[in-house]
Amino acid sequence: MDNRGKNKLVSGKIKYDIVPQGSSKGLLLKDKVLDSFNSSYLGLGSLDVDSRSIDAVAAVFDLAGFTSFCTQIEPHLYVPAFLSRFIDWMFASIKEEMIDRRDNDNIYLWCPLPFYTKFMGDGLMILWDVSSITPELRRNIIISCAVICNKYRDNFYSSIKKLIPNPPQGLRCGLARGTVFSVGNGKDYTGSCINMASRLQKLNGLSFAFNIKGFDMHHRKADNVLKEFIVIKEVDIRGIGNCELVGVIEQEFLRLSEEDKSLFNSF
Repeated sequence: MDNRGKNKLVSGKIKYDIVPQGSSKGLLLKDKVLDSFNSSYLGLGSLDVDSRSIDAVAAVFDLAGFTSFCTQIEPHLYVPAFLSRFIDWMFASIKEEMIDRRDNDNIYLWCPLPFYTKFMGDGLMILWDVSSITPELRRNIIISCAVICNKYRDNFYSSIKKLIPNPPQGLRCGLARGTVFSVGNGKDYTGSCINMASRLQKLNGLSFAFNIKGFDMHHRKADNVLKEFIVIKEVDIRGIGNCELVGVIEQEFLRLSEEDKSLFNSF
């Protein structure tokens, strides 16, 4: 019988020797291997680099029901296939929603492309640099993100359920504007607007919500574009702030239970 590898354990990038240790067995490795376990595992680059601040819009997209989706029998047979198709679809949808029109080789954008995206396990965090664009372009990001949530339900879900068993039925999005700060060599970002966006995508029964701070919702152009489907409500955001003003899709709000509606104050 071939005994090669029986006294070895491979876990991730690390190889251990299995050795006797009293009445049981322990793990043995070299000093240099232990020393290699440090902050470089985070993949953030040099953490002592000065942080860079950016005026940004943060969107957190979350797949509703992803946890239960992953608990089906033999998840390794369908979760990777779903995520591959979902992520490809998300990037294609973002590009499609950012385009206003094409003119030969030129593409006119209705809002800027994101400068940062991060896979969160059950969705994506996306950041736009809005420091040098007009208020109208910032508001266009709101509309584009809401449209993407609708397209997931109306287009992507209807097609993917023919290939993947019981896929997540909805895509939620929370969105907020604020200052983000780079971590390491810009491999990650932190900021209160990211936390706000994450909380907003969890509002009961809603697929989309945004904090109105920094979006100049009183401008006449904002009224013309957004008033047809957005209503402003006051709500307490757990762990962040009380009486925050958020924009939600009116038809979704009207479909909420009376209990969920009671969490919001109307004007």
